[in-house]
Amino acid sequence: MPVPGPTCLIRRLQRAACVAVVFAIASVGDAGAQARPAADPVAATLAGEFALQAGKLDEAAVWYLDAARASKADIGLAERATRIALLADDDARAGEALALWRARAPGSLPMRAAAATLALHRHDESSARAQLEALLRGKEAGSWRYALVALAGGAKDPVLAARLLGELVDAGAIPNQLQAWLAFGALAQRLEQPALDARIVDAVIARFPGEPRVALLHASQLREAGKTDEARAVLAGLEASTRKVEEMRLAVAAEYDALGDPEMAASVLARGPQDTQSYALRASLLAKAENNTALQALYAQLQEGSSNPDPERRLLLGQTAEFLKRMDEALAWYRSVPGGSQRWQARLRAASVLRDLKHGNEAYAELRKMQADASVEDDARRDAYLMEADLRQKDKDAAGEMDAFARGLAAYPDDSGLLYARSLSWERRDDIAHAEADLRKVLALEPDNVAALNALGYTLADRTTRYREALELIDRARVAEPDNAAIIDSYGWVLFRLGRPSDALVALRHAFALQKDAEIAAHLAEVLWTTGDKPQARKYFDEARKLEPDNPSLQRALQRTGA
Repeated sequence: MPVPGPTCLIRRLQRAACVAVVFAIASVGDAGAQARPAADPVAATLAGEFALQAGKLDEAAVWYLDAARASKADIGLAERATRIALLADDDARAGEALALWRARAPGSLPMRAAAATLALHRHDESSARAQLEALLRGKEAGSWRYALVALAGGAKDPVLAARLLGELVDAGAIPNQLQAWLAFGALAQRLEQPALDARIVDAVIARFPGEPRVALLHASQLREAGKTDEARAVLAGLEASTRKVEEMRLAVAAEYDALGDPEMAASVLARGPQDTQSYALRASLLAKAENNTALQALYAQLQEGSSNPDPERRLLLGQTAEFLKRMDEALAWYRSVPGGSQRWQARLRAASVLRDLKHGNEAYAELRKMQADASVEDDARRDAYLMEADLRQKDKDAAGEMDAFARGLAAYPDDSGLLYARSLSWERRDDIAHAEADLRKVLALEPDNVAALNALGYTLADRTTRYREALELIDRARVAEPDNAAIIDSYGWVLFRLGRPSDALVALRHAFALQKDAEIAAHLAEVLWTTGDKPQARKYFDEARKLEPDNPSLQRALQRTGA
């Protein structure tokens, strides 16, 4: 549930309630440290929102529980109080709020999933298993999905989640639905439990023999287990399916790419009907494989019928020519794009190609023309400033890069995209004060900008010692997007900086399970290294190197640990 902005709330609430909140906030120093009289639900709700906007989840949990108690029958407040308390790791208040929610909506699937989540938080295995099994055996449509979400995100210990999942499989609790088995099989993979993963795959194969999606899950499990030849054999058996169903074609291609074979992935995509998207995917995969022979053949195929001034096709021809390092041809294609939104993208790409052709002055002149042309769409004009800044950075022209940002912000005052990009540029130069200033300006304009909240929180956690402030910013982002892997990574990292490595490992493992990312792997490795688990740390350092060997966070972690 997204957090409504305080301005919107104030408009809906009476002035008297706002005054009551001011006095209520002033009367409470340490949230929950002293007894308070019965709250007014409107005032307590607004106080809870103010606490959330300040990133004070512990205080928000107190106020929202007060609001839920005072509201008597409001289901939404009881639910919100429960979710905020769970995010704040305040299991006691989560339990109180959940009791209110259960009394008001005893059959609610979200409530029952929250009960399972709370039991997992508390390491109450018997209660968690009972709650999860009831959801899995429920007759309501999609009931099993709530069990999946609770098991995936509720357990602080992935070993506990895996053990419970195994027990549920043994009990025959997983419903006899293909989608359910595929989803729980994918969860076993994310939990990095190969034995459990293999058991589930075997069970799925037995229940749904000959189902292509099961074979795809099997291939993925084999790949994760390092059995690449066996994975390829399974994928080869799916050829007929890839010729008939586009979804399978895309999925099998993605699996070949994950196996490190982008060339075969491109070959799979070539099997069915082709459109601009499939051609573009094939071109990028062949470029990744550095197979210029196949890429040249695709380029020739794309040129057939190119006399038809189709903007999408000509833009794609320019991109393919770029992949082939045929820059003069790429420039010609980009300049031939006749209209539509593709025209602006083509003009931006043309500037980049001119720079690659060592015509930097011409490239910058082209971008200046776009920036001054009132007929160009606003987004494209703004992007012309961003492109100029990017090219200046590549040319190691720091002054020119900052000038491009300054001119862009003069043309588009307070544009969050330009401010955000400039903040990243300041951060690369270790100018944290200026990076912070730009991100704070974004947040002054857009208080709920999740990307800026997370970026500023992470920057303060990683590059300063202002850890408490960082945590408050990251907590604001967590409330808005609790399942965002990048935000969970930032949360884990700031917990580590606060001297809570055990809690940090829980968050970082969760983040890496959601998204295999080099920065997350590097953070996980560094925390493991500092706790003395160097074999596991080396494993994740190796994962990070495979994903992105030049990742700045990885390089800093290697330098700090000496790994």
